[in-house]
Amino acid sequence: MLTKRIISCLDIKNGRTVKGVNFVDLIDAGDPVELAKLYSKEGADELIFLDISATEEKRKTLLDLVSRVGESINIPFTVGGGISSIEDVDLLLKAGADKVSINSATVKNPDLINQLADKFGSQCIVVAIDAKQINGKWKVHLVGGKVPTEIDLFEWAVDVEKRGAGEILFTSMDNDGTKSGFANEALAKMNSLVNIPIIASGGAGNIQHFVDCFQESNVDAALAASIFHFKEVEIIKLKKELKNNMIAVRL
Repeated sequence: MLTKRIISCLDIKNGRTVKGVNFVDLIDAGDPVELAKLYSKEGADELIFLDISATEEKRKTLLDLVSRVGESINIPFTVGGGISSIEDVDLLLKAGADKVSINSATVKNPDLINQLADKFGSQCIVVAIDAKQINGKWKVHLVGGKVPTEIDLFEWAVDVEKRGAGEILFTSMDNDGTKSGFANEALAKMNSLVNIPIIASGGAGNIQHFVDCFQESNVDAALAASIFHFKEVEIIKLKKELKNNMIAVRL
């Protein structure tokens, strides 16, 4: 049986870890290198580093910071933010990333997914999808959630798998930072449509939310940020409770 993964997320702005609610009202959450070391030590299965303003500011991901984080941990490390070319991915993998997370650039140029999967292999290509409900339908948003599109979340998820993505990181903008639980219904629907791993993101507020997410959607991984940053939930306690609920995890 494959174990479910618990992933810590570092949202980076101006070289610091930040956290907001519904993608706005950002507050400082600490030094990314120190937080990365802590999560690696505390039992996180993976770490995701998202340079959340890189696309909006039309610049590349912070390579030096990626390198310092990569050197400080011994768990798989995914990096996203401002990635739009084969060269960008090559630089990040050389800087220490194990996988890259690409969002806006793939919507503007879907063929990029095919090109990156052909060049680097699907195993290191994560397509991040930010979406929220508009008139009851899940619509994809770009540029850190600031630009709405008419693209249907589930149609896009199916398309990115066909194009060679190895994994999907789905963030519900409606749930993000609210600590009200994951978008389990949408996650379950997506999971029924694709065969690649899905990472649930947006809404974690307590341990029960993770239990509910895995039991109701059966996704492969669940991600959180602020509840780990501010020590509201300890990763080891979370994993023990998941195990108590017959959910396979690595302890």
